Amino acid sequence: MVAVEEDAPSFFTPGSGNIALGIAIVVFMTIALYNALELSLLIPLSFRRYRSLYFWSLLTSATLGVIPATIGPVLQFFSLAPLWLSLFLSNLGFVMMVPNQSVVLYSRLHLVSQDTNILRAVRWLIFASLFVIIPTITTNVGDAYLPHNRKWSRSFQVLERFQVTWFAVQEMIISSIYIYDTIRMMRLSPETDKRRNKILYELLAVNVTAILMDLTLVVLEYVGFYFTQVILKAAVYSIKLKLEFAVLGMLVSIVHSRGSWQADCDTSMLS
Repeated sequence: MVAVEEDAPSFFTPGSGNIALGIAIVVFMTIALYNALELSLLIPLSFRRYRSLYFWSLLTSATLGVIPATIGPVLQFFSLAPLWLSLFLSNLGFVMMVPNQSVVLYSRLHLVSQDTNILRAVRWLIFASLFVIIPTITTNVGDAYLPHNRKWSRSFQVLERFQVTWFAVQEMIISSIYIYDTIRMMRLSPETDKRRNKILYELLAVNVTAILMDLTLVVLEYVGFYFTQVILKAAVYSIKLKLEFAVLGMLVSIVHSRGSWQADCDTSMLS
């Protein structure tokens, strides 16, 4: 979502013509769009069935999430489109990219955790994020159209920081569940099973990397690099989506090796 605080320095103001930020925007935009377009082609080709929650959350995150979340802020920064169009694309991309990432993580959580209480708690956590999304979008629009209104501006600043923190913590919690279950599976696996242990270490590294990327976005938000955080976010989420292909392959290998893979699992992929 895009809006610029009234007291933000000109370096981060859309349309200010700052060369350094403009170059960074082009670089991040290229990375995000390339990854999203590649995923839009690879995802339908990689799945046997198109009815799983994992498939649709992954596909919509790339096509309806990353792409508009990249284009919207760019249009606003360079003043290339009406404000309403930039805001529509930015907010649509935000909803389909950020909250949807938690759905992507949840949709494969059952592969490592069969605890119904944990799965239920994660579902309710994702559902609760609706109460964060709606007021943030409302204040975003109000602040964009009434930039000199201190109440709108202040409300959006507070809610924006809250939602960035909320979704970072939410994704960290889900990733932490993977890390916990991965470590548990490593302890249970035979020491001679080097291939399985290698996969578990790779899975652990992917989840730790995702947490570090979330922390980077939070830090940028709180130190005042708002627009940089917005533009970088699309690139970061496109990278996290690409990591999903590696993660799914790892999980399939792990579950196959422990002999509990379900033949009708909707997340199965073609080799």
